[in-house]
Amino acid sequence: MFSLTDTESWLLRHSKIDESSGGWDRLWPRIEDLGDRDGMAHLLASAGERLAIPTMDPPPGAPEPGTADRSLADEVVRLARRQSPEEAFAVLLDRWHALHVRQLIVSPRQLADTMVGLAAELRDGSVPVRQVLDPACGMGSLLAASGRRWSGQESPPVLAGVDNDAALARLTRARLALEFPACERHVRSADTLRDAPLRHASRADVVLSYPPSNQRSWGHDELATDPRWLYGVPPRTEPELAWVQHCLSVLAPGGVAVLVLPPGVASRRAGRRIRAGLVRTGSVRAVVALPPGSAAPHGVGLHLWLLTTPRERPGSGVSFIDAADCRTTALTGRGTAVDWDGLRQRTVAALRGSDVPGATRVPAMELLSDDVDLTPSRRTVIERSVGPVELRRAWGGWDNALMDVRDAAKAVREHEACVAAPDDFDYTFVGDLERSGALDVTAGKALADDLIQQGARVEGALHVVTPWVVRGEEPWVSAAQVAGLEAEGQVVLTSFGDVVVVTAAGGFDVWVETVGPRLLGAHTVRLRTDSALLDPFFLAACLRAPGNDQRAGTRASSSSRVDVRRLRVLRAPTAQQRRIGEAYRQLVRFRETVADLGRHGELLSAMLSGLLAQGRLTGE
Repeated sequence: MFSLTDTESWLLRHSKIDESSGGWDRLWPRIEDLGDRDGMAHLLASAGERLAIPTMDPPPGAPEPGTADRSLADEVVRLARRQSPEEAFAVLLDRWHALHVRQLIVSPRQLADTMVGLAAELRDGSVPVRQVLDPACGMGSLLAASGRRWSGQESPPVLAGVDNDAALARLTRARLALEFPACERHVRSADTLRDAPLRHASRADVVLSYPPSNQRSWGHDELATDPRWLYGVPPRTEPELAWVQHCLSVLAPGGVAVLVLPPGVASRRAGRRIRAGLVRTGSVRAVVALPPGSAAPHGVGLHLWLLTTPRERPGSGVSFIDAADCRTTALTGRGTAVDWDGLRQRTVAALRGSDVPGATRVPAMELLSDDVDLTPSRRTVIERSVGPVELRRAWGGWDNALMDVRDAAKAVREHEACVAAPDDFDYTFVGDLERSGALDVTAGKALADDLIQQGARVEGALHVVTPWVVRGEEPWVSAAQVAGLEAEGQVVLTSFGDVVVVTAAGGFDVWVETVGPRLLGAHTVRLRTDSALLDPFFLAACLRAPGNDQRAGTRASSSSRVDVRRLRVLRAPTAQQRRIGEAYRQLVRFRETVADLGRHGELLSAMLSGLLAQGRLTGE
């Protein structure tokens, strides 16, 4: 109906799109039309190779592109050169991965950076890293993290990778060439366990890997006499221990390896002899339990094994770090996310010998039992010592909370219900109040993930309100960044007396801001009232009425939203608004004291249960 060229020209003139966006949107469907995963991968890798080094030859055995594929690769290269070739290739790689995410296991960037950081912690920092190896490199996430960490050395390290998937290996090869041109790179396609392609090459100072698991056909029969099995021949059902021993076999003296492994590797009886050998020689430095969601499969709490070359004098034991509780409320969507900063801090502190919760060091002799169980959660159980003083203090907290509830309940109990039919009351809606000037409606704005911080808040930082974080521990943004965003009109701040509404149907909430200022994220709304016309506490009481959110929205799916302008509000004169607002404050106080009493009750119950189980609870 309209000229595409004219439309794009108008959008460019008005800064609605950048020069390359329209081109990618038209080009990507043609790449998708290739259909098969490997064909798309080789096409993108071919374009990446030309973007990195125009004279770069494809790896041996790479399929020859047809005329149509070559023409399509030419267009990719032409379009990518209009912007940063590295960024363009990263966008294409992300799109390709999104199409085939169920077929691939990729180490998330934060996990990769964490593994590299732990490897650096274990190494002697005075010795440069000469070679990094990933024997199951996939899309190269771990090698890219290594490049970000060590490519700035005076002599950049060699980045070496192997993968039995030729398409993935070629993508990694092109990716590293684009991102780290100063590093020497060796990426090839081979079966690591069967072929051991780098066994006779120079040894690696650092090995990082997320090897495949639960493989039954990994080469058990043909590798029965392989010299890599210094700690015993891996059982057919323990391919992960074959990968562990392979990684140790390619380490240079003083080298370190960090592997992501399923939790069963730490405890299955079939692998106990090999685990005993690893512990006895001091090859296992630490085992870290990760929170579920750290990497695929997301429902499993994976482990990090931190390994070193066998020591002449084996160390005193193994460090166990249970970081499964390093979770924080997710910034988007339901559930929780991994607190990577907390995880790294706990692990590094434990490796340095600090006494931190959830971490312990166990002597080797205690581990060399029948099972040789290396599961962190079974080694870091902390039984809280409760004595008479702690118990009396807990009872004191309960008594104080109980008095607060009684006082709050007394104030609320003075109000009585009057008999009146619903028709006796008249209602209006937030949208009508906005049009009349009684209040302003301002929707919160989504913030970039790299702006939002978690954990301990720096001085002056502002908390962020998101649909799933409305109380307690909140993410935050530094004051300097808030000032810059506010000057650009990119943030919505609350003030004392503002009514905040969380519009997510599954997390609908309303309250009057009394601690601000705070930043409002996506799916939140600020209602700022004209106090001469509308009492904010009265407004909050009306908006929180049971069923109000259902009238104003739909619960057809978890992504449903409440239309704040359709929320119903009672029509009342100013004096009645003040009375209702004051009663609402008392009700909020009652609700808070009841929640506080529940917390004290849970603490007291846990103390008494522990004392009872220990036979230390006396009485008639």
